[in-house]
Amino acid sequence: MQVTETSADGLKREYKVVLSAADIEEKVQARLEQLKDEVKLPGFRPGKVPESLLRKRYGQAVMGEVLEKAVNDSSQQAITERNLRPAMQPQIEITSYDEGQDLEYSIKLEVMPEIEPADFTKISLERLKVDIPDNEIDEALQRLAEQQKKTEPLSEERPAQSGDVLVIDFKGSVNGESLPGMEAEDHHLELGSNAFVGDFEDQLIGKNKGDEAEVKVTFPEAYGNEKLAGQEAVFQVKVKDILNATPADIDDELAKSYGAEDLEDLKSKLREHLGGEYQSLSRTLVKRQLLDELADRHDFEVPDGLVDMEFEAIWNRLQQDKEAGNLDPEDAEKDEETLKSEYRAIAERRVRLGLLLSEVGRLNEIDVAQEELQQALIQEAQRYPGREQEVFEHYQKNPQSVANLRGPLLEEKVVDHILDQAEVAERSVTPDELREEFDSQDSPEKTEKAKATKSKSDSSSGKKSASSGTAKKAASTKSKSTKKDESEGEGEAATTTKKSASTSKKSTAAKSTASKAGTGTSKAAGSKASSSKSTASKASSSKSSSSKKTSSESA
Repeated sequence: MQVTETSADGLKREYKVVLSAADIEEKVQARLEQLKDEVKLPGFRPGKVPESLLRKRYGQAVMGEVLEKAVNDSSQQAITERNLRPAMQPQIEITSYDEGQDLEYSIKLEVMPEIEPADFTKISLERLKVDIPDNEIDEALQRLAEQQKKTEPLSEERPAQSGDVLVIDFKGSVNGESLPGMEAEDHHLELGSNAFVGDFEDQLIGKNKGDEAEVKVTFPEAYGNEKLAGQEAVFQVKVKDILNATPADIDDELAKSYGAEDLEDLKSKLREHLGGEYQSLSRTLVKRQLLDELADRHDFEVPDGLVDMEFEAIWNRLQQDKEAGNLDPEDAEKDEETLKSEYRAIAERRVRLGLLLSEVGRLNEIDVAQEELQQALIQEAQRYPGREQEVFEHYQKNPQSVANLRGPLLEEKVVDHILDQAEVAERSVTPDELREEFDSQDSPEKTEKAKATKSKSDSSSGKKSASSGTAKKAASTKSKSTKKDESEGEGEAATTTKKSASTSKKSTAAKSTASKAGTGTSKAAGSKASSSKSTASKASSSKSSSSKKTSSESA
């Protein structure tokens, strides 16, 4: 095998590899010799089939198999001998081959950059610490009591008002057509709960027992059911009864209904859960600071291929938001060229952070244990009650999905490793102050865009880049963070961390190349959570963050 470097530009490398005809023929003969003991042909004993006959019958298939294996093995050998760490799958292309002649092919790849992590002990950060006041526990208990409302008939008949529970029959239609799930009988609907779409509930306020009403609502344009999205629906509603709803008493019986031993046990579990939520939010804020510091202290070349992949993912999501009418107002005012420039800067920043975290993990032998991955899988399955087995089977059949779980786990472990070395000062704050700190910051996407764009501008004058991140806000009825904000930042480098970590371990399996050499026969190379935890979650979740249901969903 002869390997010649034909190009070296930054992180990009190109090589020409030549495999001699003699080596290829030797491998073909060896494979045909193996077939003698495997092939059964009429008139020949096992192992006695002439090579000439085997070559005639199986020569093309064997040649394709040999060429493919030879290209895979030799390309891997060439990369290993030169201590190259591919950032992505190398591109292999047959450039010259005829039967009986040398095989010549090219390898094109981008290598991982040389990364020298900064001295993490010189990084100074601030972590906010929350002591949960008793009134937070009282409010959480009150929310639990609200969820266990008792209903009883009105002592005196009166029109329905907000907070009442109506027993109704309803039947809906769109353009005169009744659709499945748009009708129900004896449905209990709390007015003011926003359980039904639009102002459905508001139109029933003031109705009396026995009244019949026609309720008209318009489904949102971005509604999940395409048949209902943007459509006006008409519901015929009969009010069969009006019930007075009162919260349950806050006592041991309430606690037991939520899986706790008594009221004190429930309070303890609520405090533990709320503490975890605030700790998670505090971690989000300190992680934002850390990512900013890391971006400020590191400026190395990143593989264009990884940036292209990250940009494509960001841009596709941006287009989806645009089609759904959820595009950020600031983005809506910009032309496509400006947007692409800004979001490519974000992509480059994310890739750089991801590669850095991956390298820190590699140098310090940080990895995700099988037990940790299994726990993450269980948590993922718990998000789909009743379909846990289906989720497990999906991950068993899709290794890439497992890698998607592993990436964020690895990132968090690397972040913990860096935080252990950094100088982190603690400051005590109230829950409101913690929320205000979070709300005072721009959305993660805006912050990230501003810093990434500034970094791109600064790089031309020799300056270094900057960074940001995010996470889901802790339990609070005052929560204002959007779904986009919650998902955008805390794992901003996780995708690249996962890609770079997996890429560095992969062998460089070639794509199907033997077919290009003229054979045409080669194959392509290439447990549910505890009731107490659930209770705490219910008590601490904000009603404002729950999505509205349609009448059909409630039915």
